Amino acid sequence: MKNNISEYLKSNGIKPSLQRIKIYEYLVKNKNHPTVDKVYNDLVKDIPTLSKTTIYNTFKLFMEKKIVTIITIEENETRYDADTNLHGHFKCEVCGEVYDFAIDDILIRKDILKEFEVDERHLYFKGKCKNCL
Repeated sequence: MKNNISEYLKSNGIKPSLQRIKIYEYLVKNKNHPTVDKVYNDLVKDIPTLSKTTIYNTFKLFMEKKIVTIITIEENETRYDADTNLHGHFKCEVCGEVYDFAIDDILIRKDILKEFEVDERHLYFKGKCKNCL
């Protein structure tokens, strides 16, 4: 975990308000690839002034500063991840959990994308997790 979230946010050009600190801390500690609703429901008890709009705006800022990535495995479900290193995601279609898994660089024929600039890479799998089999 990032030792001092306030300093980490500052070093990435983000003013570390209480809400921003708590939202980022939640992502780092839980690693549950939450939706905005999940973050809101889990944090509003401790931060009564928190709104879903604040969470959306915070995630937008975090993504602009490249300290959070967006995960869209399902069209109608947007999740967020504080781990910006290249890795894959597996979503269990039974329990709905999303798991990280390590990947080596994906082998793509070099000539396929030679005229393109890649800004993002995502790898998603769906199926049944070991607990639901």
